[in-house]
Amino acid sequence: MSAVKTISLLVVGAALAAGGYWYGTTRGPASSAGASAGGGAAKQGPGGPGPGGAAKGPGGPGGGGPAMVEAKKVETAQMPQVILAVGSLRSDESVTLRPEVAGRIVEIRFTEGQRVTKGQTLVRLDASVNEAEVQQARTNLELAKSKYDRAVDLSSKNFISGQARDEAKTAYDLARAALALVEARIAKMEIKAPFSGIIGLRVVSVGDYVREGAELVNLEAIDPIKVDFRVPETFLREVRPGQGMQVTMDALPGKTYNGQVLAVNPQLDASGRSIVVRAQMKNTDNMLRPGMFARVSLVTQAKRDAMIVAEEALVPQGTDNFVFRVVDGKAARVKVETGQRRDGKVEIVSGIDRGDMVVTAGQARLRDGAPVRMASAGGEKGAPKGAGKAGGASDGAARKGAAAEASGKAAEKAGAGKAGKAEGSVTVKSDSKG
Repeated sequence: MSAVKTISLLVVGAALAAGGYWYGTTRGPASSAGASAGGGAAKQGPGGPGPGGAAKGPGGPGGGGPAMVEAKKVETAQMPQVILAVGSLRSDESVTLRPEVAGRIVEIRFTEGQRVTKGQTLVRLDASVNEAEVQQARTNLELAKSKYDRAVDLSSKNFISGQARDEAKTAYDLARAALALVEARIAKMEIKAPFSGIIGLRVVSVGDYVREGAELVNLEAIDPIKVDFRVPETFLREVRPGQGMQVTMDALPGKTYNGQVLAVNPQLDASGRSIVVRAQMKNTDNMLRPGMFARVSLVTQAKRDAMIVAEEALVPQGTDNFVFRVVDGKAARVKVETGQRRDGKVEIVSGIDRGDMVVTAGQARLRDGAPVRMASAGGEKGAPKGAGKAGGASDGAARKGAAAEASGKAAEKAGAGKAGKAEGSVTVKSDSKG
């Protein structure tokens, strides 16, 4: 029995030895090659994809090469000095008709909203009492005139004294003045249009008794029409009569009206420290009405050549503004003084010259004296739109990909070599076992 057990153990041992030999000759080389390749990839130096180091392309954030930016030349354009303000329209002439004497309305001779002419009778008051007074004054005047004429005749014949003649003359003058008084009073029983314009909405009716100064109806002259607006006191020296302006209304989108400054109020508004300016413009279509909200663009200086850059080029810092110029492939930080802004452009008063190349995108990553590569005007001609914004990131990504590919090839060669060595050692082992 012990011999049988011994033989069984020997058979099992031989089987295990044969299995180990087979496993070592088939699985060993592949595992060794994979491990060697993995180890080689993990030990790659800077620039490879493994933990040994991240790729740092020349344009990437961590690289030392030039940053890619967009830049454009400083342009010159016609940019007139314009002051923007808001105001309100008002009639060229406006009045609220009121009676000067009390009376009862007997006739209204207009239709609300119609156009009337200067001198046209609009409202009549009851003048029956005044007409009687006029008749009485005329009779008294005729009597006084007859007495005066008789006194003059008698005085020439020395039948009456000179004093009697003078008294007759005075009585005649008083009668004439009394007639003029009642005629003036009866004339005020008719309310007439003081100027041509459009009549408004009446607040009285026929039969109403109105007192002196009671409101009857408004009258507006709206062609031409005026606009009143305010500008800060800092523009006091720049605003003067005769300057051109443009007016737009929110109620009339798409329409622009040209006007001219009519007058500047010599007294400033103390509450807002502003200047009240009045301008005038034509209103032939009668679309503009008093009280409308107006947006005013006042041209204070004629058109001139101004240096302009895109607003994106400005780098604000506190109350100052800076731009980056591109000089000999490097960024130069320059302080500039800005003027007016319009349509995404800003006027540069000082700090740069015409023809300078100014960075418009990518300046957030720049510092004074840093090397740059231009991806737009003045730089690479075929650069796609937005390449400058991608900047060094896209360039660095491309360099990372190239470095990774090179590192992968090196890792493959290194792994293959190590796998060959491992396979050779297994062969030696198998030969020895054999």
